[in-house]
Amino acid sequence: MNSGPAAESARRVFAIAARHAYVLRRSPHRVFDVVVWPAVDVVLFGSIGIFAASRATGTARQVTLYLLVGVVLWHVVYQAQIAVATGFLEETWSRTVLNLMVTPMREWEYLAGVALFGLVKLVAGVGVVALIAWGAYAFDVTSIGVGLIPIAVLLLAIGWAIAMFVVGLVLRFGSGAEVLAWGILFMTMPLSGVFYPVSALPAAIRPIGRALPTTHAFEAGRLLAAGRPTPWGELWLAGAGTAVLVVASLGYLGWMLRIFRARGYITRYL
Repeated sequence: MNSGPAAESARRVFAIAARHAYVLRRSPHRVFDVVVWPAVDVVLFGSIGIFAASRATGTARQVTLYLLVGVVLWHVVYQAQIAVATGFLEETWSRTVLNLMVTPMREWEYLAGVALFGLVKLVAGVGVVALIAWGAYAFDVTSIGVGLIPIAVLLLAIGWAIAMFVVGLVLRFGSGAEVLAWGILFMTMPLSGVFYPVSALPAAIRPIGRALPTTHAFEAGRLLAAGRPTPWGELWLAGAGTAVLVVASLGYLGWMLRIFRARGYITRYL
């Protein structure tokens, strides 16, 4: 007598599980929560552990320097990217994309306006991080010297370039791609050696890390903070990589805008 209700409950449970499996299959970006975030955590914290262990018999100052420089400079990339990407996502969430498209405003004017406000948020965010690093850990970000300016400019440009890729993805795949606003950024973090040298990464992914302009920008910042001469080689590599990334992001965004108009994807946001 009791097998009937129990079997019916089991069928309902499996039906709900199957429905969510279908949603996952139809929304590939949800794989980030299942696979990508755990992989990022393992690589990031595993590499921090390897780097710290390799310096365990020496001085802890270098480990501290890597961490603090990484935190301060990373927030330049983070605030620049998130400000632009979430600025556009706000338009999709509030379904005002159509309103923007029927105004005489050009696309670059909109992006420039969002980026300008993003600069205000960047100054506030990085300022808080720098003040806490100075007050709590006696790390003065100005110790990097005037070399901080080109590094910050490069990281700012990289953040904007990543944001343009995200905007292009949202135009193509809809607001469901919003997870990529954070996903792409935080995949970049462990690969760039923000808190450790690239040599601490697993050997298989070190070439990817060395190819990223962020890697060389962070390395230049650490060398300057340690009192080394200006690392022109690292700055040159970071600048060249940033230029390639910016051109690629602009090309991708322009391509996605053409597809967005031609295929009428505006209906996704109505």
